[in-house]
Amino acid sequence: MVVTNKTYIPSEEELTVPEINLSWPVLHAASFYMGKYCEDHNNEFMLCRKELDAVQCVNEGKAVTACALDFLRKLKQNCYQEFDQYYNCVYRSSANVSFMPCRNTQEVLDKCVFKHMNIERPPYGYFCEVKVHDTKRPKPVEQLPEYEPIAAKLPEGVPKPPARFGSRWWWGQ
Repeated sequence: MVVTNKTYIPSEEELTVPEINLSWPVLHAASFYMGKYCEDHNNEFMLCRKELDAVQCVNEGKAVTACALDFLRKLKQNCYQEFDQYYNCVYRSSANVSFMPCRNTQEVLDKCVFKHMNIERPPYGYFCEVKVHDTKRPKPVEQLPEYEPIAAKLPEGVPKPPARFGSRWWWGQ
C-alpha cells in the first residue's frame, strides 16, 4: 500500500482497545459459543474488510473485541465451573487439544450455556456454510481511477500509417 499525504492513519487512542488476555486453549474451548454469540459483529467486520480499506473498519473490529469480552464475562458469570472443567479436559486430554475426549464435559457445558445464555452449540460445519449478511452500511461506490489516453487520437478521415515493423497478425496472412 502506498502512503501519501492524503492517507488517513488513525491515532493511538482510536486503535487502543481492551485486549483478551487468554491463552489459545481457553479461546479454543470457547470458540463455538463465542462464534455463535458474536456472529453478526464478525460478519459485519469481515464484510467491511472485504469492501473497504482496513483503516476504515477499526470501529467494526472494536465491536468484535467488545462482543468477545462481553461473552467471556457472561460465560464466567453463568457457567464458570462447567467451562473450567471443559477447558481443562480439552487442554489436558490430548496432545493436539482435541474436543473428542471431552464429550461428557461438553454436554454439561452445552446445557449450562443454553440454559443461562440461550446459546445453542452450532452443529459441525456451521461456520463453513454460506450465509447472507444484512448490513446497515451503504454499499461502497466503486471508484475507478481516471486514466489519460496515452496515444494521441488521429482526426477522423486521416488514414492510419502502416505498422513500422510489419503486421502483428502474421498468422492471419
